[in-house]
Amino acid sequence: MLTRNRKNPIFTGLALVGITGLALVGCSSSMDDGDDTAPDAPDTSEPVETEEEMDPAYDGLVGMGCSAYDEEVPDGDGSIVGMSQDPVAVAASNNPLLTQLVSAVSGELNPEVDLVDTLNADEFTVFAPVDDAFAALDDETVEMLQTPEGTETLTEVLTYHVVEGQIAPDSIVGEQTTLQGGALTVEGSGDDLTVNGATVICGGVQTANATVYLIDEVLMP
Repeated sequence: MLTRNRKNPIFTGLALVGITGLALVGCSSSMDDGDDTAPDAPDTSEPVETEEEMDPAYDGLVGMGCSAYDEEVPDGDGSIVGMSQDPVAVAASNNPLLTQLVSAVSGELNPEVDLVDTLNADEFTVFAPVDDAFAALDDETVEMLQTPEGTETLTEVLTYHVVEGQIAPDSIVGEQTTLQGGALTVEGSGDDLTVNGATVICGGVQTANATVYLIDEVLMP
């Protein structure tokens, strides 16, 4: 039986903070007519989106960790925008938060388990444990998954994180059948979603063929 370190994985990040300042400048237009009416101050009451935040890749994102992810990986192929350009296995390989998951699905952890072509070949919803989630697994479990005897178990664990078809955050709540054959239960709403009790850090991240939900635990069938 697989065991998992019960320590809560830690995923922290600084929230993005916008600071807006107003400068009021008064001036006199003329000494002759005595008109000292100051020009209207610019209206800065509405937040201004950056060029990146206007990208469709940001649409529909959910999760309290999206701002931290965006700050941790603000640009490049592993960013929110960058991932939207590549198939899911390629996109994940560019994301510095998903190195352990990539190792597991690409044959690096266990040479007998390589799901890259499978994941890139169709449309999926992927619940992607971040590196801290894999770090919470006990050493005995990780060692077992690397052995020939652990090949079937590793395959089942990985495919348990994948659902056929792309499911957007506004439709994800409920029971979802995985490629492994078991079911996942997604609960909550908005930025407070969980899957089998694991927290969705940032969900609705798009790749060329998948919708990705970064989560803080490795899910066990």
